[in-house]
Amino acid sequence: MSATAEKFLADSEVKAFDQDHRRIINYNIGKYDTAVAKGLARLINLDYAKRKGHVVKWRVMENLDKFLPEFEANFQKRGGKVLWANDAEEARKEILNIIERAGAKTVVKSKSMTTEEIGINEYLEEHHIESLETDLGEYIVQLLGQKPYHIVTPAMHLSKDNIAELFNQKFGTPIDATPEQLTLKARELLREKYVQADVGITGANFLIADTGSIAISENEGNARLSTTFPKIHIAVVGIEKLIPSISDLALYWPMLSTHGTGQNLTVYNTIFSGPRQEGETDGPEEMYVILLDNGRTDLLAQKEQRQGLYCIRCGACLNACPVYKNIGGHTYETTYSGPIGSVITPHEQGMQDFKHLSYASSLCGKCTEVCPVKIDIHKMLLLNRRDAVKQEMVTKKEQWGWALFRKAMLKRSWVDMIKGKFKNTILKTFFKKSFGAYRELPKIADQSFTELWKKRHNENS
Repeated sequence: MSATAEKFLADSEVKAFDQDHRRIINYNIGKYDTAVAKGLARLINLDYAKRKGHVVKWRVMENLDKFLPEFEANFQKRGGKVLWANDAEEARKEILNIIERAGAKTVVKSKSMTTEEIGINEYLEEHHIESLETDLGEYIVQLLGQKPYHIVTPAMHLSKDNIAELFNQKFGTPIDATPEQLTLKARELLREKYVQADVGITGANFLIADTGSIAISENEGNARLSTTFPKIHIAVVGIEKLIPSISDLALYWPMLSTHGTGQNLTVYNTIFSGPRQEGETDGPEEMYVILLDNGRTDLLAQKEQRQGLYCIRCGACLNACPVYKNIGGHTYETTYSGPIGSVITPHEQGMQDFKHLSYASSLCGKCTEVCPVKIDIHKMLLLNRRDAVKQEMVTKKEQWGWALFRKAMLKRSWVDMIKGKFKNTILKTFFKKSFGAYRELPKIADQSFTELWKKRHNENS
């Protein structure tokens, strides 16, 4: 077992029995569930929309080599610059080069999972460049020195009391400050940063091939401010975020917002098609889009699992997952947690270190049920498990154990050879520790089904 897997198991056991964590998560996800149920009720034909979203994404992934150059050509027509990054290190270096050429010292960032993926904040700090998160949730976790807990709601694991205490320690606000007061304080602190910043960094929800544009959805307006005042705008976007046409936003924008937060439409939806044009009054003087691979083509090469690249990052599968709701987002130690993270991370960061995530599932299928683009998530988890076994990434003890179990299950006489009392002894001797300290071992009946059947048959004959 890898060190990553051992840490995951240890952290999971602690977090699963943290009552305060469970109270906060149940409350926050409960509010989400209520909002999403209302939002989905407003969609006339949800299943059709999901199927259409799936097919469009399928078309993109099957023709990625055509859509990516199309996006690049159309974006460059309006003065934008496209940079290609094979991995996180290349992406970080490209960003640093842009910043150093401009002599910039301050950066403002809107919420972006791809920038979390490449660890840009820490990298820029190492090079003495201030990088400030402007999304309220991201700003809070940055103040705490933590990573986002959730794809959509970075500070979901914190209560309003936790945040009030943090602001009291950092900024001297009242310990009993209301959420409104805390938001106003954050706004006050951040507003001057937008004006002072030299560079704005964002992600993007969608890359639009036919117009050469990026589309960003947000609820706070921080992405617009991060791209309006600074002279340079850098967008870091995964290559899988492509959609063929601007008309496809009519499908994806409502599906993203409804499944993400229960809204009809996210408050701010912005399309960027390059730097400021002649006659325009605002916007950056320079705009760069960094197209990030970072293991995505490795997943694309897996014909059965490339569905994972269809994900539009709504977070619905996280909120539905019983495992995520018990162990929390930080336990996964990955940028993308929950069911979809468990599908894509082993391919993007290495099966050897992250195969354990594919086993962190009850396989209840709820993640697949709620996915807005019909990714067969729980099936993908099983395929990952299969691949781990095929690549001999499991111990000999596990291989022999399952081989023996399979042989026994296929031959009834083998099962009946050992009596129930002895089976219970075997369980207590060899499996008590692995079953967990908080669960009781199941008790196997003294008589097997075959014995009971024979007994009943003899009594009735």
